[in-house]
Amino acid sequence: MNFIDPHIHAISRTTDDYEAMAAAGVVAVIEPAFWMGQPRTAVGTFFDYFSALVGFERFRAGQFGIRHYCTIGLNAKEANNVPLAEEVIEILPLFLAKEGVVAVGEIGYDDQSDAEDRFYREQLELAKEVDLPVMVHTPHRNKKVGTTRSMDVAVELGLDPAKVVIDHNNEETVKEVLDRGFWAAFTIYPGTKMGNERMVEVVRQYGAERIIVDSAADWGVSDPLAVPKTAKLMRERGIPEEHIRKTCYENALAAYGQSGQMKEDDWLNPLPIDQRTLFEGNSVLRGGQEPRVDRPVKGDIIV
Repeated sequence: MNFIDPHIHAISRTTDDYEAMAAAGVVAVIEPAFWMGQPRTAVGTFFDYFSALVGFERFRAGQFGIRHYCTIGLNAKEANNVPLAEEVIEILPLFLAKEGVVAVGEIGYDDQSDAEDRFYREQLELAKEVDLPVMVHTPHRNKKVGTTRSMDVAVELGLDPAKVVIDHNNEETVKEVLDRGFWAAFTIYPGTKMGNERMVEVVRQYGAERIIVDSAADWGVSDPLAVPKTAKLMRERGIPEEHIRKTCYENALAAYGQSGQMKEDDWLNPLPIDQRTLFEGNSVLRGGQEPRVDRPVKGDIIV
């Protein structure tokens, strides 16, 4: 089975992770714009970071056979520096127009401050303007209140719930998200938040419609194989194969494919891998390492 990890901060992962993900069946990833663990201090740092998401990281993933997409936005944790946030908002349209950008995100609430609310609303309006889906980060504190507020504001501003993915759900929030017609995504972290055993029970209770499994793997303790591992556990626990395929592959494609930037043919008929290729003069290899060079295939014939 092929898998999509529709929320992973791959820029903080290693090439070993990409190799392991590809071996486990991950064919595509979506990387949301994120915070770096400490506050950024200038708009140029955002510009370079967004450039890396649509540039080198996209190239790097492809060198290991994984199709890389991203979402661009001002993260809630960085919205409270108002002067800097205003500058970031100004550069977002430039990057939202780039190839491979499938949504505005991840945006939403953290402390649920007035500044976070302001910039969440501004980015929702921007998503409407550029006709992209939205990835919403729900807060880790007061999650139920923040999740409801996230949806209320989206509806208030006229967004179609079918184009909004509410992420970081748990058992407390999932019913309302599904009842209101939004996509319900779940980040699977080792030993915290939503573990894969709990995820299995959510799918058993609610089925597979509009439910998405992702890893949200980042620079912290996290697992880039969370999606295939959760799929394996679902299978062992008797979840129907159709539900596994929907939650670990098809639903992500349906949600973010609305961008027009993400198509199944991108990985079913990929360009051959050639690790001799350079990006801005850079390779994923180091001196003396043997490059992987796949010969192109036409039909059943290697050319």
